[in-house]
Amino acid sequence: MYIKICGITKLDQARAIAQMGADALGFICVPSSPRYISTNTIGQIIFSLTKSQSEQFVDLDLIGVFLNTSTAEICHAMESSGLNAVQLHGDESPEFCDRLRSQLDLINPQIKLIKALRVKDRAGLERAKLYSDIVDVVLLDAYDPQIAGGTGKAIDWQMLRDFCPNCDWWLAGGLSPENVAEAIALTSPQGLDVSSGVELSAGDKDLDRVKRFITSVKEYS
Repeated sequence: MYIKICGITKLDQARAIAQMGADALGFICVPSSPRYISTNTIGQIIFSLTKSQSEQFVDLDLIGVFLNTSTAEICHAMESSGLNAVQLHGDESPEFCDRLRSQLDLINPQIKLIKALRVKDRAGLERAKLYSDIVDVVLLDAYDPQIAGGTGKAIDWQMLRDFCPNCDWWLAGGLSPENVAEAIALTSPQGLDVSSGVELSAGDKDLDRVKRFITSVKEYS
């Protein structure tokens, strides 16, 4: 089971979480977010991680999370920071994702493209499927009319029982060490994305909760 810990802002926490066995670290490239981290700081963290030859760091997905950002800005951030995956968390259309995919391929065809969607009903699930032939991963997050992510709210997991797009899909929204086993049992995603459920405060991870989350996932799956 793929595990992404999102909202990373500190080098020591990034290193510790990678050593615990997370598959991906998420960095919020959205200035309005309380978990925002500049491209320059992301680059410093990534440089510190990747200069180590540890297998945990070499194989780590380093994901930049963007919200209604231009393709030019995203590509510049990818080239300048060392990020190797893009997550779109705004109102980006399938056509936008297709254009971005073409531009990212010019930088590195191995860059992973993830489209997050805030789902509140079955119509949202049908919309998510429109992206599944374009992106590598569809990420389903809880709907909030004001906040794009990191809300601590959960989707109706029962609604996701039969969700089966043409690409991998990850579950986000309201996950925690206490409920992640139930979430996996009900929804059977290929990956999990957690942020607020393993935090002391926005952008400050509770490493004990991160460890418990990862252990719960690995024990269940």
